[in-house]
Amino acid sequence: MEHPLSDFSSISSLKSLCTLLSDPVEENENQCSAFLGPGEIGPVKKLQQNDSTSTQIPKDKKQIWNSTEVPEGSEYDDSLDPRERPEYEILFKQRVGSEDIFLGMSQKDPSTACCEDMVFRIRLPGTKSSDVSLDVRRKYLDLRTPKHKLGLHLPYTVNPKTGRAKFIVDTETLELTLNIVRDYEYPFCVTNNP
Repeated sequence: MEHPLSDFSSISSLKSLCTLLSDPVEENENQCSAFLGPGEIGPVKKLQQNDSTSTQIPKDKKQIWNSTEVPEGSEYDDSLDPRERPEYEILFKQRVGSEDIFLGMSQKDPSTACCEDMVFRIRLPGTKSSDVSLDVRRKYLDLRTPKHKLGLHLPYTVNPKTGRAKFIVDTETLELTLNIVRDYEYPFCVTNNP
């Protein structure tokens, strides 16, 4: 007795089965082949034209990309610059009062989601405060001195107009405080952003 599945072992029998199971209306659209995979099951899906591709094409034909495609701060990236990258640390700061510490009324927690400020401490040995050039954008920090260069993509969006900078001469450290701007507030963190 012949095994019932032995009929489907040849390519011609698979094509016959494909024709039998396919819809006659879609017969012109579906092309049956011997090498079917899971992606070929069902009707053929036509690719839809995406309207977002038309917005990515620059208006000026000489430009190869649109300014919205380039991340902020990438114009400062220069891998061939011989200046060294200084040591730095990022700290997060909350504004809390006695009602927060003793009573927990604002329901703040120690996570960065409840912080209002970012504090950058950048060590610049052998640098005077007059040598420091600082440019702060919403998502990028650019610091340059004759010996050092630091370009940082910031973890949070900041308000560049309300930042404070202080150069500590004894430790040759620049301390920069930037206010975090949140598009939405967490319900458990009550903040007082200016």
